[in-house]
Amino acid sequence: MKERFFNTAGPVKATKHYHIPLIDRMDWDEIKRLIDDERYFIFHAPRQTGKTSTLLAIMAALNQTGEYRAVYANIEAVQAARGNAERGIPAICSIIADSINFYTKDSKITQWFYDNSGRIPVDDLLKQLLSFWSSRPATKRSGQIPTVLLLDEVDALVGDTLISLLRQLRAGYTQRPEAFPQSVILCGVRDVRDYRMEQPGGEIITGGSAFNIKAKSLRMANFTEKETTALILQHTEATGQSFESSIFPELWEDTKGQPWLVNALAHEMVWEDKTARDRTLSIDLERYFAARERLIQSRATHLDQLADKLREDRVRRVIAPLFANIDGDPAFRDSDLGYVEDLGLINRRPQVHISNRIYREILPRELIISTQEGLSHQQAWYLTEDHRLDMPKLLIAFQQFFRENSQSWIERFDYKEAGPQLLLQAFLQRILNGGGRLHREYGLGRKRTDLLMEWPLDQEKGMYGEVQRVVLELKILRGNLETQLPKALVQTLEYADIAGANEAHLIFFNRDNDVKWEDKIWHRQDHHEGRMVNVWGC
Repeated sequence: MKERFFNTAGPVKATKHYHIPLIDRMDWDEIKRLIDDERYFIFHAPRQTGKTSTLLAIMAALNQTGEYRAVYANIEAVQAARGNAERGIPAICSIIADSINFYTKDSKITQWFYDNSGRIPVDDLLKQLLSFWSSRPATKRSGQIPTVLLLDEVDALVGDTLISLLRQLRAGYTQRPEAFPQSVILCGVRDVRDYRMEQPGGEIITGGSAFNIKAKSLRMANFTEKETTALILQHTEATGQSFESSIFPELWEDTKGQPWLVNALAHEMVWEDKTARDRTLSIDLERYFAARERLIQSRATHLDQLADKLREDRVRRVIAPLFANIDGDPAFRDSDLGYVEDLGLINRRPQVHISNRIYREILPRELIISTQEGLSHQQAWYLTEDHRLDMPKLLIAFQQFFRENSQSWIERFDYKEAGPQLLLQAFLQRILNGGGRLHREYGLGRKRTDLLMEWPLDQEKGMYGEVQRVVLELKILRGNLETQLPKALVQTLEYADIAGANEAHLIFFNRDNDVKWEDKIWHRQDHHEGRMVNVWGC
């Protein structure tokens, strides 16, 4: 029997993939009750969470009961039709007819579609197709069995195509279950409330108004911490390969149970690391960190899709204040928060924050990648003779670079509010790509960005050997330095304690255009409770 593996692409297959049973991840009683009660509802979750696998599991469970004829159909391909309903609706009907044929072996539906698609108006074609299917007996010998339609990737549709789909489902709703599906589940990344379709003349139609028969919106959750660990340990049970226990808290903080991230990190640990294909080799924490960095550097499709969303204004209005350390409430629009949360980029409780530690790494890296690549990288100048990072020398160089180039570089950023912080991170990341790591901590209300630099002092042992750890606290200067400084020193040293760093730097960015550069650029050393912090002005 072939070894199972961690799945990072496509629906879960129980015989091939390590997985958490899908029925365990959903509230099956609630879903079944909604279907029994003839309700139409929404099932949504961020990308790569397991939506398709769950819909297929729901279909299989319903069909096994014998109470329903359930069919799954993925209509993402119709996205190419854009708002052209004359193309889009027939394409949707063709996909649904083929799916009915595939899952129920009822070829009459496909035949009906080809016989009638040219004579029925597109604004009624879907309704008529579903009515014909639902009205048919399940077999020659059986009576009528109610139908259930599970439509995946609905929010890939736009404009008139999406409006027509929603309105035809609404039009047939009163005929259920005798002549229309007893239940329809619409699935996508977003809730239907966030579907926005612009009509000629500028009229905006929302999904909520076009599909006001929705009974409920169900959001699929990530793995729990217990499920995250259980998934990894399935590999141990199957192969005998063990994982150091210290990996699991790190895995949880890095992913917060996001299914694709959990599977991708596990795959990196046990397969992409070729030495780990020897199942007698135990996976330790350092191998985990190496796998994590490879995944981030790979800019895999899932991560690239998330980063692409940063260009959207609705996303920028939420993410930019998190990067820029804006104090207090930035007056978020609730619709923006809901949209960005549906994408999986943030959580809103206990306050707005990036949803997991890997996304906190990926998102700023994506914003600074072109800047980072454009910076020169000469290793010799920032290292001491014993291969340590010469932080004073490095930060003096950054001060001069920031003075000469900040205005032109920051203008290139879409996220200008966070320009100084992002520019320093690009500068540091370019240097650390020579062998070190940069960890980021930031969030609304923190009034600062915490950076931890890790640099291996033994090139042969790398991160397995002695490591230099340096904390940098980034703050925007607001008002008087001496008023802001005492609390900032405490925060910096607290973070240094948490990170196990013996070197701490506090950097203030002065964004007042009326202040001369001669007054912005400075360096001093301050002490708090006998400990020294280097304080820098930029």
